[in-house]
Amino acid sequence: MSLMLGALLGLGVLLAFSPLLWPARAGARSGPGVGARIRDELALAGLGGVPVPVVVAVAALLTVVGGALAQAVLAIPVLTVVAGVLGGALLPLLVRARATRRRAANRAVWPDVVDHLVASVRAGMSLPESVGALAELGPAATRSAFASFDDDYRRTGNFSLCLDRLKALLADPVADRILETLRMAREVGGSDVTAVLRGLAGYLREDAALRAEVVSRQSWIRNAARLGVAAPWLLLIVLGSRRETLVAYDSPAGTVLIIAGVVVTIVAYQAMIALGRLPEERRWFH
Repeated sequence: MSLMLGALLGLGVLLAFSPLLWPARAGARSGPGVGARIRDELALAGLGGVPVPVVVAVAALLTVVGGALAQAVLAIPVLTVVAGVLGGALLPLLVRARATRRRAANRAVWPDVVDHLVASVRAGMSLPESVGALAELGPAATRSAFASFDDDYRRTGNFSLCLDRLKALLADPVADRILETLRMAREVGGSDVTAVLRGLAGYLREDAALRAEVVSRQSWIRNAARLGVAAPWLLLIVLGSRRETLVAYDSPAGTVLIIAGVVVTIVAYQAMIALGRLPEERRWFH
């Protein structure tokens, strides 16, 4: 029995470290790289024109500023490191939060975009004209992207290339599906494009309604996670106003306590967020 338990333990440890021991080959990765994901997040957050090196430089600057402020106020090395890490993570967190909000807002407007496309196609407009008309007829949140498409198509006349640029601007999996449907209809032809688009609009409305209901019911999980993360560190800042508290935390035992608190905070927050997170669609049509 003990031999079997030991073998199972060894197998579990081997499986846990297998991604490090045998990393996937570059050609076998199906998802986009880190740079592509960062660019998608920036585009969805409305910062598509900001280069990635600029974001990295600003994050590094915030790291230095956060660490310097913590060192000037508290003068505890471990808290200086923690504050520097938090300062560097502030910008990515803000970009992701903005991208998440815009993705949720766009989820409610895509059915209207599809409805406008259906109406334009049924009125006899070509697919490029129908997409370009969304710069004036579509929802306000997406007009700038479709205006860029209209300008690109007027200059190049290449529908497929302009769709690729529009997908990069929108950086949304729902937009990818809509635009790939239009690309297929343009290249293959057929009279069922309006029926397909109407079916897609109905599905998008049902999905948006369901997600809104689930998010409203699980909002307490996210609020509890944020409160649980902020409360102990706010208490630490309040206690840090007393000199004897700073001396206690500047000891080896205090350093271990702070590091353990950081680890527990990160693990608990990620666990709570994972409980309240809905699966997001991936961009399969890059």
